[in-house]
Amino acid sequence: MSSLRELVAEELSLPVDARAAAMAKAIAQKHGSASRAVLFYGSCLRQKQLDGLMLDFYLIVSNYRAAYGKGWLAAANRLIPPNVFYFEHAGLAAKYAVLSEIDFNRLNGPETSSVSVWARFAQPSRLIWASNDAVRDRAIDAVSRAAPTLLAAAGPKPGEQALDLWRRAFALTYSAELRAERKGRAASVVDLEPARYERFSAPALKMAQTLRPVGTWAGRRFEGKVLSILRLAKASFTFAGGADYIAWKINRHAGTKIALKPWQRRHPLLAAITLLPRLLSSGAVR
Repeated sequence: MSSLRELVAEELSLPVDARAAAMAKAIAQKHGSASRAVLFYGSCLRQKQLDGLMLDFYLIVSNYRAAYGKGWLAAANRLIPPNVFYFEHAGLAAKYAVLSEIDFNRLNGPETSSVSVWARFAQPSRLIWASNDAVRDRAIDAVSRAAPTLLAAAGPKPGEQALDLWRRAFALTYSAELRAERKGRAASVVDLEPARYERFSAPALKMAQTLRPVGTWAGRRFEGKVLSILRLAKASFTFAGGADYIAWKINRHAGTKIALKPWQRRHPLLAAITLLPRLLSSGAVR
């Protein structure tokens, strides 16, 4: 049986669309010598047609001061990680989240009650740019922490089948964030690649047995909702057209037709605040 790290390393090294690889390199170049690695994740991993979609990346940096210089962005990234930015390259659009190497490792592990990072990197991703081999190894180590953390936090039930455990685990993480996806999305993540989750199950569960994740699901849900609101508010400033992005994301996932008013585009933070009650009452996010 392959070790979990071997499985993660193999998956992270799988090829991606050349346009996604070029965009990752461009994102790294934007932040210069602070850039350490770029990971590609999300539904676009499975898409052959990328036009009209928004690609998802994580940029790993040495530290926030090096990535941004002086100013509020470094403090915001440190206090409420990650910062999220809009990016365009060669006709494609993307958003990328920024984490330091230290935060990326920490947020993939059981020492944090925030589900945001370990829930995402328990799913497939690709490491498509790294500044050197040592950085690549550290990124692999960090991602290898995610799946065991997820399964340990979910807590396997007696007699529960492996795929059912993954489905339940992802459903729990979706409940701990404000999500625009429709009901059933957590299960579909597993059902799209069941063989992958079967391969990961035994080594991930073996590591999960040694972990004691902090927090409870009630606490994670409360923290996750608060952090989601704060990140949305922050994204309205770090994103070009941040209010439009929030509306686009919700419309795409929830099938709504939210149209922003001119004042909402001029005042993105107020737009994010005023959209929230409507989104919650409509069920567009949960």
